Amino acid sequence: MSMHLKYVAIFAKVHDPRCQEVATELISWLERKNCVHLIEEHLARHLLRNDGMTHEEILSQAEMVVVLGGDGTLLSTARLFYGKEIPILGINLGSLGFLTEVTVEALYGELELCLTGNQRSSRRMMLEVSILREGKPIEKCPILNELVLNRTGILARIVNLKTRIGNHILTNFKADGLIVSTPTGSTGYSMSAGGPIVHPQVSCIAITPICPHSLTNRPVVVPDESVITITVTCPHDDKVYLTLDGQVGFELLQGDTVEVRRAPSITNLAVPRKLDYFEVLRTKLKWG
Repeated sequence: MSMHLKYVAIFAKVHDPRCQEVATELISWLERKNCVHLIEEHLARHLLRNDGMTHEEILSQAEMVVVLGGDGTLLSTARLFYGKEIPILGINLGSLGFLTEVTVEALYGELELCLTGNQRSSRRMMLEVSILREGKPIEKCPILNELVLNRTGILARIVNLKTRIGNHILTNFKADGLIVSTPTGSTGYSMSAGGPIVHPQVSCIAITPICPHSLTNRPVVVPDESVITITVTCPHDDKVYLTLDGQVGFELLQGDTVEVRRAPSITNLAVPRKLDYFEVLRTKLKWG
């Protein structure tokens, strides 16, 4: 069977012994297939190997990625490979695993399909998040799941977030926080806050307030071409924090604006050929 892909990057939850064990087995399997394994340097150190590579070296060579761990590991990997759109195969060695949908038992069968170009792909939209201070962009970052705006500090206080959709005012949210999510991220924090579950192939953006002060504030779903602008209007001594995919954080100042739009690139997830999204929901959420 001829190989369509040859250079395979491996990322893993490096401190997890099970992930280390599977990574070692995977490297041996790839060598038998005459594929080139590209091992992230932190993982290589934990495996007592001296062939670890920097992110820059891996990005320049990888034709696909295998992620060993949970959804958090896949989220950080998806941001790292933003713009590449190469297949990312997530192997669930974590807990819930909405994104890492392939079991260890199915790893090599699914990987064989990827290497021969016969995998099933799920193209997941991403968001581009920009922070503007005094009207000037100071940070820009892609996300796959969601952004969260909330207060930090000892006292629990609500945040004031003036929110616009394009040129239209939506509302000034007074809440514990605000979540803006992709369809992929709709089964994460947004769902816990009462947001809608959105099929990953639906092109939209969900805005979900966290414990809003007004009972009439409800989640809002807008078209994916919308530009969402959120301005911090809290008192000067209140600190508001922006968290991206639960992993990257920025402290915001009074008057800062967060601008959210659909990213020009996507994450290309390699998923099981027989994947049934609704079966995944029933299984993960124990709907019976």
